[in-house]
Amino acid sequence: MTVHHQPGKERIDAVRGFNRFYTRQIGLLDEGLLKSAFSLTEARVLYELAHRDGLTATDLARDLGLDPGYLSRLLKKFEERGLVERAATQTDARRSSITLTPAGRAAFAPLNQGSHDQIAALLNRLSAPEQERLVKAMQTVRRLLGDGAEPKIPYMLRPLQVGDIGWIIHRQGLLYAQEYGWDETYEALVAEILGAFVKSFDPKWERSWIAEREGEVVGSVFVVRQSDAVAKLRLLYVEPSARGLGIGKRLVEECIGFARAKGYKTLTLWTNDVLTSARRIYEAAGFKLADEERHHAFGKDLVGQNWNLEL
Repeated sequence: MTVHHQPGKERIDAVRGFNRFYTRQIGLLDEGLLKSAFSLTEARVLYELAHRDGLTATDLARDLGLDPGYLSRLLKKFEERGLVERAATQTDARRSSITLTPAGRAAFAPLNQGSHDQIAALLNRLSAPEQERLVKAMQTVRRLLGDGAEPKIPYMLRPLQVGDIGWIIHRQGLLYAQEYGWDETYEALVAEILGAFVKSFDPKWERSWIAEREGEVVGSVFVVRQSDAVAKLRLLYVEPSARGLGIGKRLVEECIGFARAKGYKTLTLWTNDVLTSARRIYEAAGFKLADEERHHAFGKDLVGQNWNLEL
């Protein structure tokens, strides 16, 4: 369940400041959008009609969040200018679908091209990596504010790439501090484990999986060789934004499948009892608690646990 927090004045001011900045950047304060005779709302209605078939006034009002009376007046003006036409829908003769006329498509074409050219010019001021950062940031805004459906492929798994190690150390250190109050010694442990993994990596017996969603790393796990018979699952984590997609379960399943394929007899792991979500995944996958011991680490009194899966 998502916990909502009342935003402070600083955050509200920051979002309002961004809105003012972006409206200036793309000229939303101009009298006519993209130096045309159309307002922003009129251009958006034309865009929807140009890209979607069978729309009714009810559809447009709902999807664009427009007042039905205002939209009705706007569509009437479009009809008078010969930009749109109405026809009874096949399913309900009382409802009319709205389509662009050839004149409407001709009026929309320069708007569409102008918007394309404007954004191209905006992006052209940035380097390729900066463009990528900007697009990812905008995707994050859309995802957090709930615009659009979930992607058809919610995530993908890939091998370790340059840059992943530092990112995983950073994110795990930060997330465990935020969620469990662990101190910087945990981040140091993650750095030590992953540094050793990279330095002594044996691709025949060891493997890593990185979960990626819309270009962002949202989870990872590692299998390392402990002996000829025993492999160890290490550093499973999933970003809060990607929880609920089954990524943790999938990562553990990949580790188990890999260990079995390589002929290991046992897959083992070490965790702490406060990590309840991870422990549920391990138990569901068939891991059994081997032993546990109280210890003080990462600034907290914890109960460390060893879990084994006989393969």
